[in-house]
This record gives sequence, structure tokens and C-alpha cells, in this order.
Amino acid sequence: MKFQLIFSEEALWQLKKLDNKTAKRILDKLESTTTDPVNFFERLAGREEYKLRVGDYRILARILIVDKKIFVMSIGHIKKIYK
Repeated sequence: MKFQLIFSEEALWQLKKLDNKTAKRILDKLESTTTDPVNFFERLAGREEYKLRVGDYRILARILIVDKKIFVMSIGHIKKIYK
């Protein structure tokens, strides 16, 4: 069963600021992870969040395994995402 993607308002705002090609790449990558997100995302050390690499961009998300949901919290360039 596929996981459901849920975006925070911040993540949607950040996605809209990106150029169309980059935004599509990110959305395609997120869609491909919905079958088994734990296999694609990497857990951040000392935190509950997971990260996903898409070129120079990172996606921070929480994976709710019981609810079958991926909650995308933030999307940004590697230079700014962890601050």
C-alpha cells in the first residue's frame, strides 16, 4: 500500500518559489518514494526527521509508518535547509 504525501504550508511555499524543472524533479522523486519511504529517506542524527536528497536540494520530512503518511516539512537548498 502506498504512503500518502502531505505538505506543510512552508513546504508548499518553498516549492512554489523554485523553478518549474527543479520543482518537477522534487515532486517526481517524492512520488517514487511512496511505496517504501524508509528505503529512500535517511534519518537525521538525533532527530525524528528524515532527509531526502534531490541534487543540491534536501527534503525534510516525518514518516508516519502506522498512518502510512509522509509529512513533508521543508524543502530547500543544502546551504540553507539545516539552519
